[in-house]
Amino acid sequence: MAIKVQYNKTALQGLEKQLKVRERALPTLKNKESALRMEVKRARDKASSLDQELLNQSQQYTRMSRLWGEFDNDLIRIKDVRLASKKIAGVFTPVLDEVIFETGSLNSFNQPLWYADGVEIVRKLTGIAVEREVFLKKMELLDFARKKTTQKVNLYEKVQIPGFQDAIRKIKRFLEDEDNLSKSAQKIVKNKQQNQHIEEEEET
Repeated sequence: MAIKVQYNKTALQGLEKQLKVRERALPTLKNKESALRMEVKRARDKASSLDQELLNQSQQYTRMSRLWGEFDNDLIRIKDVRLASKKIAGVFTPVLDEVIFETGSLNSFNQPLWYADGVEIVRKLTGIAVEREVFLKKMELLDFARKKTTQKVNLYEKVQIPGFQDAIRKIKRFLEDEDNLSKSAQKIVKNKQQNQHIEEEEET
């Protein structure tokens, strides 16, 4: 990283301060990245297991497939999905609180008896499907945060920290050279003065 360098002690102190901030922040960022990676995997695994559960449950009811054609879809529908939120590694993620259903009235006189079971089956399958969607959204949010954190880790580790270290080295080298030149110049002046003093003494 090209850093504008001013060759003085003030600039050196400023760069050293910025370098320390990044060196201190880097382990925290790496821990956050690792935690997010683990949580993304956990959310993905949970979504996959819910996907499998939904498939298994659906297959159990395939024997009723002919009956579903007769089922009254107005008997049950989703009224609301209530979500809470949970902070994971600094990221707010959704948590399924409750799926609220609105059900029509079941009339045992003019509706088949299995409609009551049908309502419960729909409720159960829909609950699993909604929970799966929540975990997919959670995974998406956590993965986005993980990618941003990885970018920051790479920026600090591979670009900014080496850039500041290089700039600090250049300034230190310059100041050392300047100091050496100054000392050499002082020595030359001192020697000249001594020689001049000796010459004056010899003349008298």
